[in-house]
Amino acid sequence: MKLLPKAALAAALFASTLVTGYTVSVAPVAAHGAHKAASGAASYYGKRFHGRTTANGEKFNMNSMTAAHKTLPFGTKVRVTNQRNGKSVVVRINDRGPYAGGRVIDLSRAAASKIGMIQSGTARVSLDII
Repeated sequence: MKLLPKAALAAALFASTLVTGYTVSVAPVAAHGAHKAASGAASYYGKRFHGRTTANGEKFNMNSMTAAHKTLPFGTKVRVTNQRNGKSVVVRINDRGPYAGGRVIDLSRAAASKIGMIQSGTARVSLDII
């Protein structure tokens, strides 16, 4: 990642910290050129939104590996890791949000299932841009 995109990402994450109150960190991650983007609470959305149009114009599919994020560009691939159980999933950003309770990402139902957060509804996660 070049310096300018890193600075833009840092500024966007800092701004979201001011709004949500969650601490957000930006730091390089050694594995496979990924970059640590954030950590905080994740939630998921499913049946109620299935088939609705997302912010990038796609139809939301609760069975695909997608997610909503407030500031990351559409198409960005993010590794989301559940901090409680270590399970991770790679999602593509195709929507905006979440808009509830200081959360850092909203996952599709399928992605939430892969990291074991369906029963609880939310989880503490870390995000790595890949």
